[in-house]
Amino acid sequence: MVSVIIPTRGQEAPVVATLAALVPGAAAGVIREVLLIDQPGNETIARVADVAGCDFLSMAGTRAEALAAGARRARSEWLMFLHPGAVLDNGWIDETSQFIQAVSLGGGFRAGVFRYARSPYAAASPRDVASRLLRLVAGPFSDQGLLIARAHYEQLGGYSASARRAEARLLSHLGRSGRTMLRTRIFVPAST
Repeated sequence: MVSVIIPTRGQEAPVVATLAALVPGAAAGVIREVLLIDQPGNETIARVADVAGCDFLSMAGTRAEALAAGARRARSEWLMFLHPGAVLDNGWIDETSQFIQAVSLGGGFRAGVFRYARSPYAAASPRDVASRLLRLVAGPFSDQGLLIARAHYEQLGGYSASARRAEARLLSHLGRSGRTMLRTRIFVPAST
């Protein structure tokens, strides 16, 4: 049903946290595959992928190039892009399934973005307050994840490897009318 694409940037612990939150989705049949993408020579992430039953793609290049390569390699009709360390809250499986079904039956294109939640274990800072306000005004950030039909992703041109801030560019192409803020929260690490 869904291919999850995670450009890992060599971050083992955050990737493991993200994968742990995805296990129930794989057991429920919502997740068809998980693709971990990292720079060549990173045996740690390759080992994590092997142990977790994920596909591993080794490639040099930018984050946008990694996202685009993951989307090309994915086998599902729906794509979910996540940052390493992003952890989905309980209920994401049902909401993801319902969203996919609603969009499929509706005949139009819509993408889903998860609701931002700061980790309850992270120390609060003025930067967090500013980031939260900016999210309210400007719209979602790429670290909130993206759930999108492959056909819609391709129609929008996907992640352009040559574009600056390719993730923000794709979100802006969706616009407010082309995306739905899902109820499921996504806990985002402070460093992303």
